[in-house]
Amino acid sequence: MLLCIDIGNTNIKLGLFRNGEMVQRWRISTDRTNLADEYGVLVGDLFETRGLSIHEITGCAISSVVPSLTQEFIEMSEKYFLLSPTIYGPEVNIGMKINTDYPSEVGHDLIMNALAARKLYGTPVIIVGFGTATSFVAVSESGNLEGVAIGPGVVSSTESLFRAASTLPRVALTHPQVAIGKNTIQSMRSGIVYGFVGMVKEVVTRMKKEMSGNPKVIATGGVAALIAPECDEIDIIQTNLALFGLKEMFELSQKK
Repeated sequence: MLLCIDIGNTNIKLGLFRNGEMVQRWRISTDRTNLADEYGVLVGDLFETRGLSIHEITGCAISSVVPSLTQEFIEMSEKYFLLSPTIYGPEVNIGMKINTDYPSEVGHDLIMNALAARKLYGTPVIIVGFGTATSFVAVSESGNLEGVAIGPGVVSSTESLFRAASTLPRVALTHPQVAIGKNTIQSMRSGIVYGFVGMVKEVVTRMKKEMSGNPKVIATGGVAALIAPECDEIDIIQTNLALFGLKEMFELSQKK
C-alpha cells in the first residue's frame, strides 16, 4: 500500500492507497515540535484504529511546506516503514513546467493540487485551495502551472477577527441563511462566507480572462464544502486533491 503525506502549515493530511484507490485518510494538527518517533507512534496508532499495520506500507510519498518537519517525516518513514520516501522537489520530473519567476517559491501542496487536477479533470483548470491561505492555481491547456494568486484563508482570517474584536463571539462557520444579518452571529456568518465567495468569484473571473480555453474550477481544502456551494464559479469539490497529486507523483517517479 502507498501512504501519501501532505504536510501543511495547519494540518497534516495522510491518505492510504491500495490498488490505486484511497482506502483510508486522516487529518492531524501540524505540531512543529514533534519528532520522528512521536509522529511514528501517532501514525501507528491511526493504523491500529482501522485494523491496519504500518508494515503493510510498500511506498511513501511526501510533500511539505514546513521545512522543519520534512526531515522528521523522512526519518519516520525510514525508521518505522523501513522505506526511503519519495519527496517532491525541483529535481523530481512530474512532466509539468512551473512557469513562474521563481518556481522554487511555489508551495509543494499547490503543485500537488495542480498535478492531481490535471490528471483527474484535464486541462485547462483552476484549483482553488481553502487552506491556511486561499490559493488559486492556473494550469494551462498544455498542462503546465502558469501562476498562482494567494489571499487570506477562511479560518486564519476568522481567528484574527475574533482576536482583534473582543466583543465579537466565536461562531461556528455554517452556510448563512440571509445576507442581511439581524444579530451578531448571522452578521458574522454572512460577512465571512459571502465575503470569501466574492473573492473567489473575482479572482476566478480574472484568471479565466487570462487563460485560453474554458477552465474547470476545482475546490479543495478543509472548508471547500462551506464556500463552494455558494459559488457558481466552482464546478467540482475534491477535498483531498493534494493526496491524489502525491500518488500521481509517486507513480511517475516509479516509471522514470
